[in-house]
Amino acid sequence: REWTAAFADWCRPQPQLGAFSGICLVHRAEILQVHGQWPEAVAEAQLAYRKLAVSPEREAAAAACYQEAEIARLRGDLEVAEQRYRDASQWGWEPQPGLALLRLAQGRPEEAAAAMRRVVGTSGDPLLRTRLLPAFVEIAVAVGALEEARAAADELAQTAEQFATEILGAMAAQARGLVLLAEGDAWAAAPLLRQAFSVWQQAGAPYLAARLRVQLGRACRAVGDEDSARLEWDLAQRAFEDLGAKPDLAALAALRGPAQRAWGGLTPRELEVLRQLAAGKTNRSIAGELQLSGKTVDRHVSNIFDKLGVSSRAAATA
Repeated sequence: REWTAAFADWCRPQPQLGAFSGICLVHRAEILQVHGQWPEAVAEAQLAYRKLAVSPEREAAAAACYQEAEIARLRGDLEVAEQRYRDASQWGWEPQPGLALLRLAQGRPEEAAAAMRRVVGTSGDPLLRTRLLPAFVEIAVAVGALEEARAAADELAQTAEQFATEILGAMAAQARGLVLLAEGDAWAAAPLLRQAFSVWQQAGAPYLAARLRVQLGRACRAVGDEDSARLEWDLAQRAFEDLGAKPDLAALAALRGPAQRAWGGLTPRELEVLRQLAAGKTNRSIAGELQLSGKTVDRHVSNIFDKLGVSSRAAATA
């Protein structure tokens, strides 16, 4: 994160470094995505593409397309994601694992599994495979291929042991936890999921941490601790709402069941914003009160108006 920020500052006043600054923007977009700054990440990826599309750096232009597709997928803009994955492939970029995860989100898990089997089966570099195996575990679990999922998780664990970095350790723990949870061993899964959660939380990766909260909630429910499950899911839901991660919100709502829906169809976070609106506060003051960005509050207010079928703050308050 520090390197990409410093490099971007260095490149910015030197437009003659076209392709050089462009690939820097791609890496910066990746970092911004991990840290939950999705609008900024999209802007950087789009800027990188504009710079690189007119340069000989075809691979870097393809990477910019892929990065934009990733964020569109996480937001639930599936048509945009589909097109940008295709654009990345046209420029010569392998669109996996993102395209396979898109197929999973589209309800096409068998196609996702086939794609991941192909790309994992033809990739030899151990560090390249660490970009593929977490998605392979998730998709294999989704189609019930637990032996394949377990083998992929074991490989991640071996790679993490070989290179001994905290992030690889978190990836391996998360993969193993997902497999154990799918196998019905929630007691063994919980500490591994908690280990991975702690690393991603400390790294400032809100989306990855929230996804682990969802799995921790599943583990808590499986051992009969419904109260802790609700707590994990409430916090995960808040993070997904702040990020605009619509597919994850829908999946969490299905996991929790209809009894967990808030009054009027509003989420708990939207109710918090509505209470602030009813107190006469501006969007800016609400952002400060709830420790959100101004854009996030604007989005919540818009969602409140849409769900309640109103067009003004006064009507929403009433």
